[in-house]
Amino acid sequence: MTHRIAVVVLDDFAPLDLGIPGQLFWAARDGDGSHLYEVVTCSLDKAPVRTSAGYSVLPDHGLEVLDTADTVLVPGVHGGPAMTSGAIPGRLRDALRGRPRVMSICTGAFVLAAAGLLDGRPATTHWMYAARLRRLFPEVLLDPDVLFVDDGDVLTSAGVASGLDLCLHVIRRDHGSEVANRTARRCVMPPWREGGQAQFIDRPLPEPTGTGTAATRQWMLEHLDDPLDLAALAEHARMSVRTFTRRFREETGLSPARWLSRQRVEHARHLLETTDLAVAQIARRSGFGTAVSLRQHLHAAVGVPPLAYRQTFRGT
Repeated sequence: MTHRIAVVVLDDFAPLDLGIPGQLFWAARDGDGSHLYEVVTCSLDKAPVRTSAGYSVLPDHGLEVLDTADTVLVPGVHGGPAMTSGAIPGRLRDALRGRPRVMSICTGAFVLAAAGLLDGRPATTHWMYAARLRRLFPEVLLDPDVLFVDDGDVLTSAGVASGLDLCLHVIRRDHGSEVANRTARRCVMPPWREGGQAQFIDRPLPEPTGTGTAATRQWMLEHLDDPLDLAALAEHARMSVRTFTRRFREETGLSPARWLSRQRVEHARHLLETTDLAVAQIARRSGFGTAVSLRQHLHAAVGVPPLAYRQTFRGT
């Protein structure tokens, strides 16, 4: 059954934010090429809406279409009462509440917050407006340092391109990595990007540049199932342990051990999503050695054990 996504646009909305769900979810197809999502656009009273780029759009629907939506998405806005006073029209607030899943891109988080949907919940928005959101909505557990936050039925993202990451993440959550990767290829975008946040967020595979520790990071990725200690990593990089550790942290923001653990978790996640390998085999291939160790690391990273994670992304 096709999943309906309703996009709510308000005056001064960011036009690219409107195009992102229409493009990404349109590109998501099953193995037979059938569309998995339907995207509809609505406004208050089905009225024309002015963009921040100097033109207007005419949505096909009013707020009543939200009653038929499986997911509601609010693009970013570049002004209006949600951002200036923290208020939205009462009928919009009521229309947003009680939906199965709600998402925002960029400053669309202000609209969700004004509807009371982010109170006591983790969320993010564009870093330039983080202080304003904190001031207007102190009950929101704001994290301005991440690309997006998945809190189950409420998802928020930072500016512009992170909306692509969030929509692709939702496709991956709904239909698994095979569909998401196919969608990414169709849209000519990377299927993985650093989210900086633990819950079901994708992290990057570094591009080797020939300088610093990049070549050693690539080598680490190719030897995740080997025992890699700090001395061996420094030797590969032809640096002292002290210099290697300092350079590694400068380039990645993490210690070598923590970065390696993250990559092993991501490799384990990929194997759980795309293969039928037993958990013990995945533990060995990803460098954790035992199923118990994998279970502990995966639970610490995303909050669920391996079999529950596999079921989330594969539905089996």
